[in-house]
Amino acid sequence: MKISGHLSLKADVSVLTVKFSDIVGQQTAKKFLSQVMASAKIPHAYLFTGIPGVGKTSTAMAFAMSLNCKDKSSESDGCGRCTSCRQLLGGNHPDFITIRPEDQTIKIEQIKELNRSLGFAPMSGGYRVCVIHQADTMSEEAANSFLKTLEEPPPGNILILKVMEPLDLLPTIVSRCQKVPFRPLAIADIAQWLVNNKGIEKDTALLLAGISEGSLGRAIKMWEGDFLEKRRAWINRMETLPDLSKADALNMALECAEEDRKKGIDIPSSGEAGMVDMLSVWTNWFRDLLVLRVGGPTDLLVNTDFSESLQNIAESYNIKALIESVLLMNQVRADIRRMRNPILVMEHAIMGLRGLVTLSS
Repeated sequence: MKISGHLSLKADVSVLTVKFSDIVGQQTAKKFLSQVMASAKIPHAYLFTGIPGVGKTSTAMAFAMSLNCKDKSSESDGCGRCTSCRQLLGGNHPDFITIRPEDQTIKIEQIKELNRSLGFAPMSGGYRVCVIHQADTMSEEAANSFLKTLEEPPPGNILILKVMEPLDLLPTIVSRCQKVPFRPLAIADIAQWLVNNKGIEKDTALLLAGISEGSLGRAIKMWEGDFLEKRRAWINRMETLPDLSKADALNMALECAEEDRKKGIDIPSSGEAGMVDMLSVWTNWFRDLLVLRVGGPTDLLVNTDFSESLQNIAESYNIKALIESVLLMNQVRADIRRMRNPILVMEHAIMGLRGLVTLSS
């Protein structure tokens, strides 16, 4: 569908709760939105920024539920019992709309359809809330059309745009939105949630939390998938880098890309693609080596289960090469998210990394 009239909780595993009080962390964002709801005039447009899996979608739904709740018993949370709350929880609220990219792009037709919907008064008599996921994927035509909607929005409509970085949007769109940043979550908070809600042992929960880079959603996906097994294989490949040929580097990139393709994952725009995961693992690996190489304590390590191996090989690495390796991995992850040829980017990255590792040897 070009435009979805509801967001199914069952279909979107990133939605963990629809209550502000249950959302992990994000105190600043929750406080701001609570103040908005208590004000006499509610702004019509919001820009939720931050990495995937930190609560942007859950917060958008909690905001929508609270705004339209018919029997609010708290300052911020919806009651969960009235008709409006039950419709939102059931995924069939007539005034909750979501838009997602089609073939990696939000098209002009989707925005035109949205504009037609916004022209009618909300069916429930409250607010119509529209959440635009990956708003930075709007085509130029779509973005210009949406800008007109932002300039003169029909009354009773709330627009929430979700992006990782505000710089990825037109400045004229950003300037017309209330900016609501979502920060990476604390490792301790993620680990505690995993222990309490998934029954994961504390050591494993801490490991997942550290690797997740502040994303609870990512930590959950890693636990429920085969990430930990793949991670070991990716780390083991570090030992073969000095002897890796260009053909081998290309094959490694193709393997990850093929897995992502089979899963239907959009590599450039997804924070969860296997290729992105592999780069994240390698980034943390070199970061850990750098921590040890400069004399840092082992409790700063992300890969705590590889602590002994890291300590055994850290001294064999050149500090400058380790710094450049971490910077290279961070740059490549950003390039893959923004470019449409991730395989080529990945191949060049692996060859560059091989050169740095060889320099250390």
